[in-house]
Amino acid sequence: MNTIEIYTKSYCPFCQRAKALLDAKGLAYEEYEVSTDIDKLQEMERRSRRKTVPQIFINGHHVGGSDDLFAAQRSGLLTALLEGSHKQTA
Repeated sequence: MNTIEIYTKSYCPFCQRAKALLDAKGLAYEEYEVSTDIDKLQEMERRSRRKTVPQIFINGHHVGGSDDLFAAQRSGLLTALLEGSHKQTA
């Protein structure tokens, strides 16, 4: 089973776009709305080393933002991550 986490803000069009792609693929994800949750926002910044939303993690691998998710879809990385065939590098 895949673990997909996405840090979002409710008013963010890039977040909506990323969630729409995940929804279209029928993928379940845990959404963390960081607009009013400073602890989750700080967690996102620590994990991703970024301050922008969305930030997406698949099976612990930091994919990045919305553009990164769509690039992963085009390149086949998204499928590899979901199939567990992507090896993380340190």
